[in-house]
Amino acid sequence: MALLSILTPVLAAILCLVIGFMMVKSQQSEAPTTAEGKTKGASKTPVRPWVDQDLQDDSEITTGGGDDNDWDDSNEEEDLAHVPYSPPRYLEEKMLQRSKDFYTLMNQRRTVRFISPEPVPREVIDNVILTAGTAPSGAHTEPWTFVVVSDLDMKHQIRLIVEEEEEMNYRQRMGDKWVTDLAKLRTNWIKEYLDVAPYLILIFKQTYGMVPNSKKKTHYYNEISVSISCGILLAALQNVGLVTVTSTPLNCGPQLRHLLKRPVNEKLLMLLPVGYPATDATVPDLKRKRLDDIMVKI
Repeated sequence: MALLSILTPVLAAILCLVIGFMMVKSQQSEAPTTAEGKTKGASKTPVRPWVDQDLQDDSEITTGGGDDNDWDDSNEEEDLAHVPYSPPRYLEEKMLQRSKDFYTLMNQRRTVRFISPEPVPREVIDNVILTAGTAPSGAHTEPWTFVVVSDLDMKHQIRLIVEEEEEMNYRQRMGDKWVTDLAKLRTNWIKEYLDVAPYLILIFKQTYGMVPNSKKKTHYYNEISVSISCGILLAALQNVGLVTVTSTPLNCGPQLRHLLKRPVNEKLLMLLPVGYPATDATVPDLKRKRLDDIMVKI
């Protein structure tokens, strides 16, 4: 009994130490993460390989954040005029033919990583971006910015940023399964086309807008709106005989935003190298799903 009375305080002290240690470790694992991906109060941050660290870019600001006085709640276009709309209407036979022709055109679209350095008329690029700007957007906020890069030095700086992060993605972040799934497409972190393509188009979504009184304007459904715009841009490029690869540079957004001097309300969504296909370009022999595999009739 005397021995037990001596050991009981010792065991209680050990138990308290164990509980205290576990609580400290728990607090460290839940510590806030900075825009650079480093955890405050911890020397190393566990990285989920499929998570894009761009999500930690402090440009991601929503209506619910900050001072309410920072946001513009006026409605200057309450009495926006409506005008007649009468697009062309085709006979059924012509409509059917046009639908087939457009499908044939778009079915030829492929992701191409072998791009020619041959110059492309700048006016063509201007027109395809104007076409992308016809996309619908939440409350007609048009929350997109298209940065067109043709400067050789700037293209190379972009390549260096992308390749550095992509090598880390392939070696550490993406995980074995993702890398294995990509192996058949013969992709890696080397992005030569970023130097070679005559144009790089970087598409940024505006998480909010700015009005003349320096207040913020809500951009509803900004990511969906810009994604639709990107789809129209791909169709416009296909229409003029240009190719691209739909690149979403994982973990490069903040660096590229700073490099291109874009404001904090813009966040990189997609990067498209654009040009003619190289004369020796090849693409994987992929097959698309049949209509019955992608459509449900009710």
